Amino acid sequence: MDNFKAHLNKFIAVTDEEYVSISSFFEVLKVKKKQSLMLEGEVCRNMYFVVEGCLRKYFINEKGVEHTTQFAIENWWITDTFAYERQIQTDFNIQSVEKSTILVIDFKNHELLLEKHPLMEKYFRIIYQRAYAASERKLRYLTEYSREELYVHFSTLYPWFIQRIPQYLIASFLGFTPEYLSEIKAKLRS
Repeated sequence: MDNFKAHLNKFIAVTDEEYVSISSFFEVLKVKKKQSLMLEGEVCRNMYFVVEGCLRKYFINEKGVEHTTQFAIENWWITDTFAYERQIQTDFNIQSVEKSTILVIDFKNHELLLEKHPLMEKYFRIIYQRAYAASERKLRYLTEYSREELYVHFSTLYPWFIQRIPQYLIASFLGFTPEYLSEIKAKLRS
């Protein structure tokens, strides 16, 4: 949990006393590799903060193909924001990619946290702004870059993902088949 305090202090100043109160709104959860945290069709009740490990958000299309839309590693948040804010059924799944330690906050506790600690409003505003900006950039890269350029850009910007996340999940995130990603990697090596 000390990692969470250090993370918060990058955006807002939190005293030890405030941190004890803030952390009381969260549940610490240890999850196994490939454990499901949220399934399509369920009401999205939780937001997840990754203390250690990696989670992913994905959907399964009508052909049964998984499409990863987001990863969350240490100090990143993940949820279906649209469904969470409205407390409705989600169109996504959230699953652990690695054995992970996460902080979980449900919608009710999130609202209580914001009431008790208005400074957290600023924190979440900054987090949402950054997430929105990242989403805008991803959309631009997906439309502007060739598939090879997209992989090169992604692997240059996030080299730790290439080393730590299975290739089939990276392919799913970039909109490729694993076989096509292998072809790109082979072409780049030659």
